[in-house]
Amino acid sequence: MAQVSDHGGGVRSIKVPIPDNPLGHTLVYVVGTDRGPVLIDTGWDDPASWDTLTEGLTACGTSAAEIHGVVITHHHPDHHGLSGRVREVSGAWIAMHAADTAVVRRTREARPERWFSYMTAKLMAAGAPEAHVAPLRTPRPRALPGLSPALPDREIVPGELVDLPGRRLRAIWTPGHTPGHVCLHLEEEHPARLPGHGRLFSGDHLLPRISPHIGLYEDPDDTTVTDPLGDYLDSLERVGRLGPAEVLPAHQHAFTDAPSRVRELLTHHEERLTGLLTLLDTPLTPWQLAERMEWNRPWEHIPHGSRNIAVSEAEAHVRRLVKLGRAEAVPGSDPVTYMAV
Repeated sequence: MAQVSDHGGGVRSIKVPIPDNPLGHTLVYVVGTDRGPVLIDTGWDDPASWDTLTEGLTACGTSAAEIHGVVITHHHPDHHGLSGRVREVSGAWIAMHAADTAVVRRTREARPERWFSYMTAKLMAAGAPEAHVAPLRTPRPRALPGLSPALPDREIVPGELVDLPGRRLRAIWTPGHTPGHVCLHLEEEHPARLPGHGRLFSGDHLLPRISPHIGLYEDPDDTTVTDPLGDYLDSLERVGRLGPAEVLPAHQHAFTDAPSRVRELLTHHEERLTGLLTLLDTPLTPWQLAERMEWNRPWEHIPHGSRNIAVSEAEAHVRRLVKLGRAEAVPGSDPVTYMAV
């Protein structure tokens, strides 16, 4: 049975399950417009998820066939997974920021083996042991989700209104979790007249009790040294200054007082960076650093795929420290090690 919540003012949400994932579900928002309902995100591409989405749309008084458009906060499969199926049954347009559309295009065009070889090389460069890398040398492509995501046909342009007839939904570029992540500011009075400036569909950028994953922007053909954590922290401050009356995130639940939550996340990352500097009093590879960082469970209990994510997050934090002049790579180290300055 689909769980549907009415947030007032023509906005509802559907809890669409994510199979075998501790997050549990994605909140897919259904926004009424003068041309029909528009979805913000769609959920994971899975038969049970699709059934829940369609049941939820029926409970909202509509159907997948009536969807006018799909606005995607970012390309991850728990957000963009069902977009293609929605478009197939409705003819809806799909909108995404250009940076994430580029990721989708690369994913569609690259053979799965290309991604596995790229990840193998990245993990080896980060100091991963052979026992961890070995399974990637004989990959099973079907184990990876989202290898053929729908190609968006509209671009979300930061600062501009998204084409939702009868609504004012402005795009705010908030890179960090992905290079093209966007939050969407509904510039309308809150239906319960809560103090603040409208409502914010925050995707994964701002969640009530979770700090979103900040890893590396993976592009096998781009050697640019990015700073995803720096991007995220800058984006957080922009959202904090916006001061929405209510935040409607893609996971967990709606909440108020966005500036307070922004401050908590800024403090969390500063404390984490400070803790990493303590660890880097001796040279460590990104893998060794990840082993020593604090996660939601002991390192030995973290499964293979999640370790890849953890190493990516460790490296994103190290890159931030290097950019701030607080750490540096040890010359000649292979795999590369870092030390505090």
